[in-house]
Amino acid sequence: MQRTLVLAKPDAVQRGLIGEIIGRFERKGLKVAGLRLMLVPREMAETHYAVHAEKHFYAGLVEFITSGPVAAIALDGPDAIATVRRLVGKTMPNEAEPGTIRGDLGISGLRNLIHASDAPETAAAEIDLWFGSDALVDYEREVDAWIVAEEPPRG
Repeated sequence: MQRTLVLAKPDAVQRGLIGEIIGRFERKGLKVAGLRLMLVPREMAETHYAVHAEKHFYAGLVEFITSGPVAAIALDGPDAIATVRRLVGKTMPNEAEPGTIRGDLGISGLRNLIHASDAPETAAAEIDLWFGSDALVDYEREVDAWIVAEEPPRG
């Protein structure tokens, strides 16, 4: 199992898409381990986007993520990071495939609805930033046996 972070950005929250976004992940079989609606302090936004600090779009990222409420979502599942990124689609909504969140629901570049961690190390750091050490819930679901199954014996 792997854990990853998704942020439903202010445009997703303002457009009433939190449920749609979470629903797509749950229908895929991913499990919500944490959910938090919050206004993002500027310092937290700067930390989150620190890898982009020298890029021309950094200030816009910080301004946008702090412009309204954000829904932080921690998701669990097999190969969760890659699965989430496939469901999210390419960064630019006009380049994202139909069937992806950005391809179906996105409007324009910066307002691309969602952030998704890109690697295990990034996911761990981002989850710690957005949730801390004790805000996530580990639990079993009956449906997991139907989603995550061992390979049948070959023979």
